[in-house]
Amino acid sequence: MKTRLFWKILLAFWLTFLAITQGVWLLFQLRSDDRPPPERFMVEQMAPTLLSVAEGEIERSGKAGFYSFLRSLPAEQRARLQLVEPDKQAPAYPPDLVRSISRDVVTPDGQRLHIRYGYRDRPSGTDIFNMPAELMTLGLVGGLLFAALLAWYLTRPINRLRKGFDQLAQGHLSERLGPVMGNRRDEIADLAHHFDRMAQRLEELVGARDRLLHDVSHELRSPLARLQLAIGLARQAPDKTEASLQRIDREATRLDALVGELLGLARADHYGSTGEDYFDLADVLRSVIEDALFEARAHGVAIFVSGAGMSSDQAPPIRGDAETVRRALDNVIRNALRFSEAGQQVDVDYRSEDGAHCITVADRGPGMEDINIDAMFEPFARGNDQSLGFGLGLAIAKRGIARHGGAITATNRAGGGLVVHLQIPQAGAVSSDRVTVHPRHGAGDAET
Repeated sequence: MKTRLFWKILLAFWLTFLAITQGVWLLFQLRSDDRPPPERFMVEQMAPTLLSVAEGEIERSGKAGFYSFLRSLPAEQRARLQLVEPDKQAPAYPPDLVRSISRDVVTPDGQRLHIRYGYRDRPSGTDIFNMPAELMTLGLVGGLLFAALLAWYLTRPINRLRKGFDQLAQGHLSERLGPVMGNRRDEIADLAHHFDRMAQRLEELVGARDRLLHDVSHELRSPLARLQLAIGLARQAPDKTEASLQRIDREATRLDALVGELLGLARADHYGSTGEDYFDLADVLRSVIEDALFEARAHGVAIFVSGAGMSSDQAPPIRGDAETVRRALDNVIRNALRFSEAGQQVDVDYRSEDGAHCITVADRGPGMEDINIDAMFEPFARGNDQSLGFGLGLAIAKRGIARHGGAITATNRAGGGLVVHLQIPQAGAVSSDRVTVHPRHGAGDAET
């Protein structure tokens, strides 16, 4: 039953309202010790007074005086006060009036009459639960209206949330609940806004997945086409088989590298635990630079390393996966080498400051247009020259650094080139560096 929550809230608050109404009435009765209960008040004060007045009227005017006085009383008192004549059957009292106080009185003409006042035979205090009908009706109707309005107020937005989740489960990722909540400022409205953020994030992730699949298919199409062409040439011109095999080998190597990058991106996108190991970032950075030097020398590019983090005795450790950070640094530095020409220099600076490890990699390549800088960390982003792309390297670097609570940004370098900033929080409270790197100079070498 989809409205079961509505009925639970309705019945719960309705019964609570009735209990509160009865409790207020009971408290009022128990706190009224300074005055007698209504029935005792009738017996102790009203009955003697009314009987005395009726007796006086009879003694002055006989039965006519009694009935004239009786007509002046309220209906409830008229039912209690009765005149009994000799040799006549006494009028019957209502069932609840089982006791009476009586007096004998003589009329002016000497006739003896009997008057009595009926009352209920209940001990004092037994009617404290006897709530007036008006108050009971007010409690029933008022409680029902209040509970119904409250149940509707609570269940209506919950039903909207349920429908929103149903829409999301059916693939309608553009579903948003914030506008339908109106001016609500409660926890349910907060839940709706959290739902909107979740839906937006899912929409972004699914969109990114679709774009990635499109980009991957585009990247795979070119080497596959060249493979097919090389195979066709080998079949048509057997004398060119060796050249075709070399082309096939190169394209297979490119495909293998692309698949490796895709696997790396998948690992970087896994936002699970980064591990319990502590490692030295300076050691990792030094290893990456030493590997990059082989490629740098081949292209005539120098790598210059500076910063207090590479020359101090101790460094604050990082808690996480050293291999993930190594791949991120390797992708950033190799990207800088890729866009550097012979005779140019790539600067790597490492410092520990303000509770974070800060690494800066600057090249002197073509740089990026400001409008494209943020997009360069997306898979298969293109540079200013549309023929040159960043592939998956920077996307892997961004996700790897983010897994460790860090951030990676890029800016254009004054005078030309690109500067990539990496920042990773320190895991320990010790503020120093642990690696000593021997200085090396010269084109294609690293200086630390």
